[in-house]
Amino acid sequence: MPGIRGPAEYSQEPHRHPSLKVNAKEPFNAEPPRSALVSSYVTPVDLFYKRNHGPIPIVDHLDSYSVTLTGLIQNPRKLFIKDIRSLPKYNVTATLQCAGNRRTAMSKVRNVRGVGWDVSAIGNAVWGGAKLADVLELVGIPNLTGSTNLGGRHVEFVSVDRCKEENGGPYKASIPLSQATNPEADVLLAYEMNGETLNRDHGFPLRVVVPGVIGARSVKWLDSINVIAEECQGFFMQKDYKMFPPSVNWDNIDWSSRRPQMDFPVQSAICSVEDVQMVKPGKVSIKGYAVSGGGRGIERVDISLDGGKNWVEASRTQKPEMHYISEHNSSDKWAWVLFEATIDVSQTTEVIAKAVDSAANVQPENVESVWNLRGVLNTSWHRVLLRLGHSNL
Repeated sequence: MPGIRGPAEYSQEPHRHPSLKVNAKEPFNAEPPRSALVSSYVTPVDLFYKRNHGPIPIVDHLDSYSVTLTGLIQNPRKLFIKDIRSLPKYNVTATLQCAGNRRTAMSKVRNVRGVGWDVSAIGNAVWGGAKLADVLELVGIPNLTGSTNLGGRHVEFVSVDRCKEENGGPYKASIPLSQATNPEADVLLAYEMNGETLNRDHGFPLRVVVPGVIGARSVKWLDSINVIAEECQGFFMQKDYKMFPPSVNWDNIDWSSRRPQMDFPVQSAICSVEDVQMVKPGKVSIKGYAVSGGGRGIERVDISLDGGKNWVEASRTQKPEMHYISEHNSSDKWAWVLFEATIDVSQTTEVIAKAVDSAANVQPENVESVWNLRGVLNTSWHRVLLRLGHSNL
């Protein structure tokens, strides 16, 4: 498309932070050290996980870049970046999480297919841009619309990103029109991240941010927005990112039997210590993140040192020096909370964390119960083993 192109090879990739753990080089997929996630409430851009499906698109002429709005609408049109920026700007603090976060733990049960993410395929950022609801009003779709007069019920986002799973075609995904036109859903066409212009890895010049939903629906390098009658039929909506039971394998899978995953379940992970880490006897600080999809808050994070027989409640924070109250108007409803608890370690100890959200959803105890062949949505209790020994902790 004019102004932006998806290269055919990887010779013009952007510079990346040297501390990132690279899980794949072509396409580039990487996550930060887990300790970086609890160093601040807002994840630095350079340390935000990177999930790509092809070479990073290159912007040649920003002034000629545009997004086409088309499909089952009365007034199709083309919007340039200046048109998007002329709309009211909103800043939304939202956590994005790859559906495959914590896949490596699932792969220890049985083999799974997918990028080998540890616990850091997640990040929290302040996204700046126009609300999709305002953009859709420009083509005659009012707020809180479930269907257009021409039968459009879903909004499809098509990327410049080309990927092998689409046989060289573009990455794409969709959300319901009712969500897209709801201003309270805070779906953005974002051009800023943490107060700065988006960089190439994160979707420059324009991306979608769908808060509370798995990261696969927040399409980067936006090319077009299509109002369609049914869900997007792209690979990543129909043949990936669906939740199957442990009994399903690659011989009996029926992709059409499951809906595309949207909201992510309640999740938590310990980040201040690694699994099988040596620690000195005494007090150890246990820090991590907890988050739930759909705008649900975190009611509680529990820590156990005896396999789940007894629990202590961790403290929870979001904004620095501000008391966190789940689903209070002072809290960021789309963002994670950071938790902390101090424990006494006198012997080799398995530390367990589990979160409970505002709808009383709780993480399942065992990864075996949520195992699936694609290794997605591992939200089981998070466990790290601490061994006594020489350590700087």
